[in-house]
Amino acid sequence: MTSNILNSDFQYQDNTLSHTSSYLAVSLLSMLAEQAHSGARILDLGCGNGSLSYLISQQGYQVVGIEESVSGVAIARQNFPEVQFIQASIYDQPKENLLEAFDVVIAVEVIEHLFYPRELVRLARKCLKPEGHLILTTPYHGYFKNLILSLSGKMDGHHTVLWDGGHIKFFSVKTLKELLQAENYTNIHFKFAGRLPYLWKSMLCLASVHKL
Repeated sequence: MTSNILNSDFQYQDNTLSHTSSYLAVSLLSMLAEQAHSGARILDLGCGNGSLSYLISQQGYQVVGIEESVSGVAIARQNFPEVQFIQASIYDQPKENLLEAFDVVIAVEVIEHLFYPRELVRLARKCLKPEGHLILTTPYHGYFKNLILSLSGKMDGHHTVLWDGGHIKFFSVKTLKELLQAENYTNIHFKFAGRLPYLWKSMLCLASVHKL
């Protein structure tokens, strides 16, 4: 029973851009444009149904998407044949042709779903070129926002406790920065998206690698 639950496939229904991806798209594309030239290779970890990977590819980038969900990859391949999609887990060892092959690795609203988020940033590092960049997005958790949620009685909904397969890690700027520094990322910067200042929905984190 437990094994079946842990191995269950998230069922994607269509190829539409999710609400989260849609409000992050402008900020994400802007951050990408600052770091990557036209034709740069982008790896999208946890690409879901491929809609965001496709949107990024339309900006002139070469995009590869990795997704564990069988249904997600099937929808992505059917609707966005211009983009390469690989069905694999973030916990898998990357294929040799993915090692040090990408200018930028992105993971949009993925890391908060992982029991072992450190493995995501390690995988990204393996796949990045020696002077590559990682862009992570995750829901924003700050002290003021958490206080407001607690006082308004909305903390239960915010923590998605009734969402099967929902968020299990809740990062602040401090904790995400500490995770990246522990894995030898440098030049770590943050931007924010959605709602009013300090009540942001999500944060975007840019970090660099410098390999010898």
